[in-house]
Amino acid sequence: MCSVEEQARAIFAAAVEGVQPDSAVRRALQRRGDELVVAEHCFELRHNLHLVGFGKAVLGMAAEAERIVGDHLVRGIVSVPHGIQETLQHHRKLNMLLDSSSKIKVMEGAKHNLPDTDAQRSAESIRELACSLTERDLLLVLISGGGSALLPAPVPPVTLHEKQEVTRRLAAAGATIQELNTVRRALSLLKGGGLAHCAYPAQVVGLILSDIIGDPIDLIASGPTVWSETSLETVWTILNRYNLSATLPLSVKEVLNQTDSQQRSSLKDQPQQINILNTVIGSNAIALECASRKAQELGLRPVILSPGVCGNVQAVAQFYGLLSHFACSSGEETTELRDQILKLGTEVGVGSWELCRTLKELEAGQQESWHATCLLAGGEPTVHLLGKGRGGRNQELALRVGLELSRAKERSRNMFLSGGTDGQDGPTEAAGAVSDGNIETEAKIQGLDIDGFLQNNDSFTFFSSLCKGQKLLLPGLTGTNVMDVHMLILPHHHSN
Repeated sequence: MCSVEEQARAIFAAAVEGVQPDSAVRRALQRRGDELVVAEHCFELRHNLHLVGFGKAVLGMAAEAERIVGDHLVRGIVSVPHGIQETLQHHRKLNMLLDSSSKIKVMEGAKHNLPDTDAQRSAESIRELACSLTERDLLLVLISGGGSALLPAPVPPVTLHEKQEVTRRLAAAGATIQELNTVRRALSLLKGGGLAHCAYPAQVVGLILSDIIGDPIDLIASGPTVWSETSLETVWTILNRYNLSATLPLSVKEVLNQTDSQQRSSLKDQPQQINILNTVIGSNAIALECASRKAQELGLRPVILSPGVCGNVQAVAQFYGLLSHFACSSGEETTELRDQILKLGTEVGVGSWELCRTLKELEAGQQESWHATCLLAGGEPTVHLLGKGRGGRNQELALRVGLELSRAKERSRNMFLSGGTDGQDGPTEAAGAVSDGNIETEAKIQGLDIDGFLQNNDSFTFFSSLCKGQKLLLPGLTGTNVMDVHMLILPHHHSN
């Protein structure tokens, strides 16, 4: 039988496998002869299929889509990150690369994840393709995280630099992400449903791999296939709120002063929603479901907490420490811990109903015949950078939870894993790390000062030194991204 740590690593691998671009597309696109079925909707294929895509995971999605419906594909264009084809080749991810005979053109851009002239050129080509379609055409749109920077198309005469400058100044003034997106959409030809508008009257089908908590399809890549009506009045209200109206570039004022430019008023006449189908084909919740199935296969009792864990990494670590304590507690202590957990839950993005259900399941677990519970969650905590070390939020979370577990003897057998589904945690080659309640003892034996590493945000160096780096999670580039997976394995008392 494999060790608890080996089980944890296998469960993480299953979570990542379940949201690979190719398996997500395979689940979403069903072929029945010359019919394509997506989310129970049928579309007729008659050499009328066109494909566009933008995002970090889109190349793998496009390769699989072409394998499924390539015989009806007329042409396609995907906008992907600079250097990604070479990177995938290097990592031997050949199934994520297009065939040499592919009808899909690959355009790379957005160096350092920022919109640039290459990405603008790609966006222009995608826009031209969409605008050329008729009512007999079907446009398959592939979208993943990072898509926003890969699809910059400012409304003329606004330049890319001017649009970025307005967004930068808004962010510096403290605007919310919703406000930023509202202004960004108003200055963009393709965001906020603009791409679907260009493709009208063709049928648009959006397949979305989500990298945002809650899967808000209007925010992923700024929602090019999601209908959103923003009045220019609303945009001016935001700009006035942050005192930016007077100093806007002339081109931006010109675009925002078009009382309701023809381009925008024509939108109201089109029954657009009917022609758009958006479906989320990969998300943190789906990754957790796949992890849950694997845990069960390995004889662990899976409990899914939430795909929306966020907030400060210290609060998140404390939260997992309390849950671990709760799973081993009884009597009055349980009631006290429950109150603390519910209070901290709101701070880390976990709803009280999710928590109450989870706590009930943790209590029941001790009575059942399973030898351990596997508590699963996901999301994206934040790290407040104070030091100059190397690490990422997953490694720091694993280190901090390990410390929490070290502080109580009954929890020393509990194990925690945190990993980024993209395989890269911060600027390191690790995706995350595994820790347990023995971490403090092991660090002392090896002369490692945990607090010093934490103060310097240097969790990667810590885990590289601890046990010769054996606690690091190193899956390599995965080609997908649905945020992070957290796992707490809690052996039951009766299995001692």
